[in-house]
Amino acid sequence: METMIKLEKLSKVFRTEEVETVALNAVDMEVKKGEFVAIMGPSGCGKSTLLNIIGLLDNPTSGSYRLLDQEVGGLKERERTRFRKGNIGFVFQSFNLIDELNVFENVELPLLYLDIKASERKERVNAILKRVGLSHRAKHFPQQLSGGQQQRVAIARAVVSNPGLLLADEPTGNLDSKNGIEVMKLLSELNAEGTTIVMVTHSKHDASLAHRIVNLFDGSVVVSVGAFV
Repeated sequence: METMIKLEKLSKVFRTEEVETVALNAVDMEVKKGEFVAIMGPSGCGKSTLLNIIGLLDNPTSGSYRLLDQEVGGLKERERTRFRKGNIGFVFQSFNLIDELNVFENVELPLLYLDIKASERKERVNAILKRVGLSHRAKHFPQQLSGGQQQRVAIARAVVSNPGLLLADEPTGNLDSKNGIEVMKLLSELNAEGTTIVMVTHSKHDASLAHRIVNLFDGSVVVSVGAFV
């Protein structure tokens, strides 16, 4: 099975004039194409830092990060941004929708950055909104939606450009149980269709839907449970 992500001895250190904090310590980790991996661990163990580096929002201090068989750990910010476009989608706990844009416009944003023509943008956005059950909310604004609906809009926005990798940081953290189950069902369906997913979560239920659970403690991988063939 083709490797999507490969981390070798990856470390991240945050430094100030007085303090040095090791957020990640020599992390080794692989994610296969089509795999669904959940990252778990106590608060402050480095989960979100690891996800930010995987998502090219930050660079490691040392070590190697290969994504799609390309070394990306040392890319400059502009190069990271260019590589993210079309390759990586993000879903956050806080939804991160733009209040001034309606549902259609929020979902359309990644396609604007990719310079896709208007007719294709409309087709893609309408298709993904139908997929997440929100076609009837296309002209509504985020504040007019429930939390579950906002997260489904966020997922639609994350996958409308057909990225091979979807990163989710506590995707059900702000949702009630019913909406959380619906969001995880949608993520599982996307994974079954071929999208590789790496998810940070505190929820044992959500993690149980992944192929494999990677546990972090004090910035290090302490155990990886499960298998993906």
